[in-house]
Amino acid sequence: MKHGMNSQIAFLDCAKRCVLACSPVFRRQQFLIRSVGGSIGIDQQIHSRDMQGLRSVEVDSESIIRAIIPALDPSRHKGQAGNIAVIGGCREYTGAPYFAAISALKIGADLSHVFCTKDAAPVIKSYSPELIVHPVLEESYNVREEYKRSMSSKVLAEVDKWMERFTCLVVGPGLGRDPFLLDCVSDIMRHARKSNIPIVIDGDGLFLVTNNLDLVSGYALAVLTPNVNEYKRLVQKVLSSEVNDVDAPQQLLSVAKQIGGVTILRKGKSDLISDGDTVKSVSIYGSPRRCGGQGDILSGSVAVFLSWARQHILAADPISNPSYKNPTVLGCIAGSAILRKAAALAFSDKKRSTVTGDIIECLGKSLEGICPAS
Repeated sequence: MKHGMNSQIAFLDCAKRCVLACSPVFRRQQFLIRSVGGSIGIDQQIHSRDMQGLRSVEVDSESIIRAIIPALDPSRHKGQAGNIAVIGGCREYTGAPYFAAISALKIGADLSHVFCTKDAAPVIKSYSPELIVHPVLEESYNVREEYKRSMSSKVLAEVDKWMERFTCLVVGPGLGRDPFLLDCVSDIMRHARKSNIPIVIDGDGLFLVTNNLDLVSGYALAVLTPNVNEYKRLVQKVLSSEVNDVDAPQQLLSVAKQIGGVTILRKGKSDLISDGDTVKSVSIYGSPRRCGGQGDILSGSVAVFLSWARQHILAADPISNPSYKNPTVLGCIAGSAILRKAAALAFSDKKRSTVTGDIIECLGKSLEGICPAS
């Protein structure tokens, strides 16, 4: 009789646990635990990892944004909230560098520069008087072979005059693939690296880096933001394999680690972010509208949040703030989240007619919804 009652009690207890596990409250609790980086016991973690492989951790992106965003303090001077430089813009592509640079301003950077070719400069200047445009880059068609070396030195010298003022570089939007131009940009990246300036790489900058990994290998302040095709080429180059979507977090971790700890933001339905040590994900719903230019918004946004995160970490006590260690990861999380929120706002208003400019105009409102200015 006693054995029968014990069996019945055990059965009821098991049923109760099953109902609890299926309840919305329980699922929300587990989601919250994962968001703040907590989890189940260590033994269970190891068992889960052995059984299912590495999983990305969905993060509380809004808390990260609130933590790193600087106060609007009247005692601060121009440039302290971010001085961003976009390296890109050529005859064919003038929109991309504009989108990246103006997004940086809309997020809250104080100053935003564009270093582009002479052909692109008047067009980019006409888009907005807010941007500081430098027509210093050159393409092969405009430089005779015997003058290329001296011209390359001149380009680097022009950018170097401003370099120490920048809190982050964005390399690649609208850059194009002209060989001479890419060589000049390679020199700029090497110089920025020596100066310990963070670099966010997107668009044709990823084409450049994929073919010359030494430009970023081992540089912890480098961020790569590949889309589906760019990531495919990167995986083939680094791992000599194809993209594995079944075990995407583990593969991303391996790629980042192989390149020496750079941070990679793999864009997709959920953005995956890894610095070779951990994998985070941002799955906030954005927009089904896939208009071109959203990647440029992302690169400009990441640059600003990375600059703020780095300031936050340098000003904070690392012992009392152990969770804020890598500004590139924090910048990617914040940039991904704010773009997705802005895209959702723009789509709710414009629907199928949503374009990149509509999303840019929603950046400020999205940020205000998370961290109201006082």
